[in-house]
Amino acid sequence: MLTVDFTRFPLAAGDRVLDLGCGAGRHAFECYRRGAQVVALDRNGEEIREVAKWFAAMKEAGEAPEGATATAMEGDALNLPFPDESFDVVIISEVMEHIPDDKGVLAEMVRVLRPGGRIAVTVPRYGPEKVCWALSDAYHEVEGGHIRIYKADELLGKMRGAGLKPYGTHHAHALHSPYWWLKCAFGVDNDKALPVKAYHKLLVWDIMKKPLATRVAEQLLNPVVGKSFVAYATKPHLPVAAVAAEAEA
Repeated sequence: MLTVDFTRFPLAAGDRVLDLGCGAGRHAFECYRRGAQVVALDRNGEEIREVAKWFAAMKEAGEAPEGATATAMEGDALNLPFPDESFDVVIISEVMEHIPDDKGVLAEMVRVLRPGGRIAVTVPRYGPEKVCWALSDAYHEVEGGHIRIYKADELLGKMRGAGLKPYGTHHAHALHSPYWWLKCAFGVDNDKALPVKAYHKLLVWDIMKKPLATRVAEQLLNPVVGKSFVAYATKPHLPVAAVAAEAEA
């Protein structure tokens, strides 16, 4: 299940891609399949080891084209172990809502992105996320949990302040919002509640089968209750400080 829409955020074979806070690796795997030179980075060593195993399995199965490369590594989003302008593309999906110093993370991403490069940022959408917080304290009051809810204008403003130029936005995963509302209502850790189990079964069926009816329904519902807000931006060829000053003006 991808949050970034690669028809709006196309990759070219050989693009150097950083998937920052890659988690289980869903976007990194897709970039690898598309022929990119991928680095998947996360602070969670256990997840990184799993991602590395999947990269190896994909290579063995011939899922990635010739010339594509993939590396999984542990790292700190606030202190990336890469030189300036190392990547053509940076993806950070469902990560920034967890990090206190979100401006610091944006600054690091801009630093390692080459001028003319592109970035995709996804975060939980304000409305559906607000419902989750209202229904359950346990949803967000956990170690490493969500510490903020972004409004779209707030996130775009921070991206501009970091020197990026947003060029497109959309919403994704409308069918997942009710699932999380049910989880919050019946208990975040209560997977045995009948409504939660039934809806989870529906989501798994939808992900595996991709029926036309649910694909159309989700496209229609995304603008209303899409679970994620997605923003795309470029790093201008102008100095970052000049772009940030222009954004403030």
